[in-house]
Amino acid sequence: MAIQVNILGPLVLVCDSQEYDVGSARFRTLLGLLALAPGTPMSTDQLVDELWPDREISNARNALQANVVRLRRKLESITGRPGETLIRTTTVGYLLDLPADAVDACGFTSTADHGAALLASDPERAAALLERALLMWRGPVLFDVTGGPRCANAAIRLRERWLAAQEDLVDAKLAIGGERTVIPQLRQLIAEHPERERFSELLMIALYRDGRQAEAVATFHTARKWLDRELGLQPGRSLSRLYGSILRQEPQHA
Repeated sequence: MAIQVNILGPLVLVCDSQEYDVGSARFRTLLGLLALAPGTPMSTDQLVDELWPDREISNARNALQANVVRLRRKLESITGRPGETLIRTTTVGYLLDLPADAVDACGFTSTADHGAALLASDPERAAALLERALLMWRGPVLFDVTGGPRCANAAIRLRERWLAAQEDLVDAKLAIGGERTVIPQLRQLIAEHPERERFSELLMIALYRDGRQAEAVATFHTARKWLDRELGLQPGRSLSRLYGSILRQEPQHA
């Protein structure tokens, strides 16, 4: 029986291709926390801090154990497997006993890393892998989980990896002559993340290669004005160098 825990969006448990809601917010938080590192124990203290981040509770370990017992019953009712074989007790706390590829976040990271590693040698294959990785996303990480700093930090880390994968995908498409296909995608990404200079840089390259030098120059000035107005910064060295190269119509960007 194939079991998958998906956290790239609302948390869902997938069993034999059927999606299930695991129940309460606390159940989602507990399962989501363990799914961040499947096969790796998380201590009782860490779990307590995440499940009750804003208050101290009496008998915290007993409260955690009670939630684990109820979550195990829920998982057993869905999967037919004994809950103790899915959430195992360890000497320090608990772990989710599933392989890494049974969690979509792990699959996303490994697929995106594989694609990034192929950018220089096989950009077409890299693009296919990066597109596959990005298709795993259904929304903000752990969207319906109300955890503490560990959940928040994981969401930030995975969001950063998502942005890097978007950049890598555009790089791969530019390497195989897909300038026109990436321009709408980059405009959307810049609208959502204007602080990320690499997106503006990639858009300038795509526009310049498509024979639209004036639009490439305008993209630089739009980024420069936003950085100055919102952050009090000037464009970084890479973006400024590219701007100068385009003004000089240097062939490496043509």
